Formats: sequence, structure tokens, C-alpha cells
Amino acid sequence: MTSKFTELAIDCADPEGLAGFWCLVLGYVVQGREEGLVTIGSPQVPEGKERPGPVPPTLTFARVPEGKSVKNRLHIDVNPTDTDQAGEVARLLALGARHADVGQGDDVGWVTLHDPEGNEFCVLTTRCP
Repeated sequence: MTSKFTELAIDCADPEGLAGFWCLVLGYVVQGREEGLVTIGSPQVPEGKERPGPVPPTLTFARVPEGKSVKNRLHIDVNPTDTDQAGEVARLLALGARHADVGQGDDVGWVTLHDPEGNEFCVLTTRCP
């Protein structure tokens, strides 16, 4: 028996704001809201259409009183789907991301960024041909 990765829970100060940022990054939509909690995920597939590949996990943003104080031990990696890495980094910076130095050095194949609340994530080189 195995488990399936279905959801990533992210503690934050502003669930609505951070969910909005990640919706724009990933092309996700809000799937649910409660007091202090927002869940986003891949848009529903229209009836009669098939989703290519597996269903991606949802992200749930939960308001917590404490702030981020150290480097994440878990982070999200994203891959550009319709542009190159530099183009995607520029788009994400325009959405509110910031460059991050977590000791990755200069000779790596990814770009490390912070989301609006300081959580690290990486932009990998494109997997598109």
C-alpha cells in the first residue's frame, strides 16, 4: 500500500494574498475558503475533456501568528511551461517574488526566489523542448 501526495499546507500571515500570488504563478484557482484558510488547485477539467498527466496537489494557506524565521526545510520547485527560465523569473519578480540567496552559489541550474512572505522556491530550467 502507498500514499498519494495530494496537498501541501503552508503556514502564513496572509492566506488570501499568498494564495493569490501562487494562483498567478501556477495557473491555479481558489477551491475553498474558510476563516484564515484558503485552498487553491488546478482548475476543473471541463466535462468530456481529459487532464494530461496526474492531478497536481492542492496548496492550502493557513494563517498562523508566528512569522517565518529561518530557511525553509521544504520548498516548491516550478518549471516554466511556455517560456524560458529567465522569462519566467522576470514574470515572477513582477508578481512580487524576490531573489533569494540561500547559499546555492552561482553555478547552479535553478534560480532561488522568495514568495511575498519570504518562503523560498526555485525556478528550474524549462522542461519544454
